[in-house]
Amino acid sequence: MNAEKLKLSVVIVNYNVEYFLEQCLNAAFKAMDGISGEIFVVDNNSIDHSVEMVKEKFPQVHLIANKENTGFSKANNQAMRIAKGAYILLLNPDTVVEEDTFAKCISFMDANPDAGGLGVRMIDGKGNFLPESKRGLPTPSVAFYKIFGLSKIFPRSKRFGRYHLGYLDEFETNEIEVLSGAYMFMRKTALDKVGLLDEAFFMYGEDIDLSYRIVKGGYKNFYFPETQIIHYKGESTKKSSINYVFVFYRAMIIFAQKHFSNKHARTFSFLINLAIYFRAGLAILHRFIKKSTLPVFDFTAILLSLYGMAFLWGKEAHPFPKEVLRIDLPIYAFLWCISVYISGGYDRPIKIFNLMKGVITGTALILILYALLPKELQFSRLFILVGTIGIAGHYLISRFILHIAFKGRFDLGGIRKKTFAIIGSQEERKRVEKILKSSVHKIQALHYISPEGVSEDNVSGSVHQLDQIVYIHGIDEVIFCARDNSAETIIRWMSKIASDELEFKIAQPDSLHLIGSNSIDTSGDLYFFQIDKISSPANKRNKRLFDLAATTTLLLTLPINIWWVKNKKQFVWNLLTVLFGKRSLVGYSSSTIAEQRKLPKINVGILSPVSNLSDPNDMQLRYKLNLLYAKDYTVWKDFNRVLQDWRKIGDYDL
Repeated sequence: MNAEKLKLSVVIVNYNVEYFLEQCLNAAFKAMDGISGEIFVVDNNSIDHSVEMVKEKFPQVHLIANKENTGFSKANNQAMRIAKGAYILLLNPDTVVEEDTFAKCISFMDANPDAGGLGVRMIDGKGNFLPESKRGLPTPSVAFYKIFGLSKIFPRSKRFGRYHLGYLDEFETNEIEVLSGAYMFMRKTALDKVGLLDEAFFMYGEDIDLSYRIVKGGYKNFYFPETQIIHYKGESTKKSSINYVFVFYRAMIIFAQKHFSNKHARTFSFLINLAIYFRAGLAILHRFIKKSTLPVFDFTAILLSLYGMAFLWGKEAHPFPKEVLRIDLPIYAFLWCISVYISGGYDRPIKIFNLMKGVITGTALILILYALLPKELQFSRLFILVGTIGIAGHYLISRFILHIAFKGRFDLGGIRKKTFAIIGSQEERKRVEKILKSSVHKIQALHYISPEGVSEDNVSGSVHQLDQIVYIHGIDEVIFCARDNSAETIIRWMSKIASDELEFKIAQPDSLHLIGSNSIDTSGDLYFFQIDKISSPANKRNKRLFDLAATTTLLLTLPINIWWVKNKKQFVWNLLTVLFGKRSLVGYSSSTIAEQRKLPKINVGILSPVSNLSDPNDMQLRYKLNLLYAKDYTVWKDFNRVLQDWRKIGDYDL
């Protein structure tokens, strides 16, 4: 195809979001129908087999596979330099566009020759409008209002709400200053004039910089809500992280130094540096409080209850020795808490079995420790047993109160049953039902809904009645089958019936997963056939604890066991990689890349669950054994493998 005939070049930079990329490309190719164009995928050295997926399912894509993570700006520039379209779209892989999104944007840009860039209305995975769809320039005052929360308190104020232009209607086309990097639709001639993305920005800030240069180049940027897209917004889960704070706000400093006067740049840099340490401090405090509040509460409550019991015990019988009060009781409280943690008592949803298992395990450890204590510190086994009943009562009562007060965050009884609505053809509904029944989620009820233009019996209604069906049947989660529902239909309904209580998923054709969350980092919202027992929170923790215990044991007994090992140096090195979390003692056996992509992700193992195969080259058998290992994983499988093959740990050069 001749260069002058190409209307649009779409550039997607990918980094370890294979399933979202597949969904994005499916939607993008539908939107490209009838448009002369090309689609680039620039992969920044992903390790999740994104490259293989693109080669296998989208051979028409222009794929650039980098051998290192070059950053967002440089990766986009790689494709833009060779793009042939009159318009260039920078599109995030965690997006879904409507079928007519590209055509509508082209029509608008053709009709407005002074338009250099265009952004569209974006919603998140729950159907909520994303305010970053339209933004203003982060001048020192705008940045100040944003950093210290004034823009959030007064979002519609023309003075305080300029960062997200909250005073502009989200459903009206308006001139804006900054486009979102998730969807930057730009005129090629404007880019030829003002230049591409500034590669000084590794991540964040590059969209602001380029948007500003487009305006300085004599063009206008527009917010265009006549079409909308889903943006799963992967960075949303990172905004409380320290790394996000430093990277994002440092990008703002680069922007200020580049575009503002020295005086304004110094003022801006001062404010940003102040914000960095302020927000970093808040991030550390937030993370600490979030992780430690419940364990600290439990430890304090248990310790106080033990002191209360000791006081009453002393009044009725003999007072406790000071050493017991000062040393023993805090250790007992700690052992009960740590045992509950290891048993999965702090995982969510709350499982009573795990709590009780932790309490009993803690009691067993305390009794063993009690037997090893000096006689003067051995006060009463009966006190420990009575304490066990009290501790069990504390966990039961406190979790019941949390369940009542914070339902949804502290659900009791395991995973809550959900009511699902599946919108699609009979064939697709049955396929999705199998995925749901094989996933970790429990089903309260299933409601079938026919797609647009289809009339069927034995369904709860058609997609045109979705809002009524959701209300009448108390639907918790709506699943759209992408084969039978247009992206325009999906996005329109998500936006129309969005609520905090309602979840949405999209089932891509011929895939074993359902995608839909507020974040590309929320892997729990990817439903798979249940082969992921190995990646459950409890088994991930148990696998890591086993690795630490077994590795420590092998290292401590090194003077003895080293004589039974051939490659002594490699043996020690491999053990150290496991100790520091780079590897696992046991992992998958080598199989084809395509098969590995279907397995839950775990650390690369030194040993594998496969040994002494009659045909070492039988990749299909290897995959089946790996599948069984993931599906039926227990820590005892790793224990038995290490027990049998520990001498082979030094045979693997990693």
